[in-house]
Amino acid sequence: MARLKTHLERHAVARVGWLRAAVLGANDGIVSTASLIVGVAAAETARGGLVLTGLAGLVAGAMSMAAGEYVSVSSQADSEAADLAKERLELATAPEQELDEMTAIYVARGLTPDLARQVAEQFNAGDALAAHARDELGISTHTQARPVQAALTSALTFSVGAALPLAVAATAPMAHMIPAISAAALAFLALLGWVGARLGGASPWKPMLRVTFWGALALAATALIGKAFGAVV
Repeated sequence: MARLKTHLERHAVARVGWLRAAVLGANDGIVSTASLIVGVAAAETARGGLVLTGLAGLVAGAMSMAAGEYVSVSSQADSEAADLAKERLELATAPEQELDEMTAIYVARGLTPDLARQVAEQFNAGDALAAHARDELGISTHTQARPVQAALTSALTFSVGAALPLAVAATAPMAHMIPAISAAALAFLALLGWVGARLGGASPWKPMLRVTFWGALALAATALIGKAFGAVV
């Protein structure tokens, strides 16, 4: 039998489990903290108030991101576990029907009925549950829910993202605080869009434009609110 040649490949999909949570956390950290500081700065608050506001936003946001990611991804994990338990029971009680399902899946993907049956039998002879999870349920090691990983990743990247505009708030001249925070936040967002796209194996221009557009919108909205309420106070 001829020996199969193999070569190492690294695919971006292998990062999907943590990359989504990382980009979401960093983006939210930059946008929410910068917008919060800009809104408060527009109300002519002193530097101490701006830094305290940003710090409070960092801590609260990181905890919120961790809790939100853990709860939402745990729901996904619960659904996956329920489907796997159901599939495990069906494999034990109705193996022939499950074999027919797998055969039909491979026929739909372009194999002849005879070859599809052989492939289904080969997979079922090994780790049948893993084969059904992948081909019937769409659950794989790359996409499987990992609540703790998502929670920790989001909290960490939110903190890093929030720390960037917070550092600018602590050092920028008060007379130029709003433009300094806004420009820095948009630059950070553009960098995040570029890094996220490169890690995901995509072209960076659309992600960069997407995150900077929504970030600019959030900054403008909070600045207008801060200006309006600051004038009233």
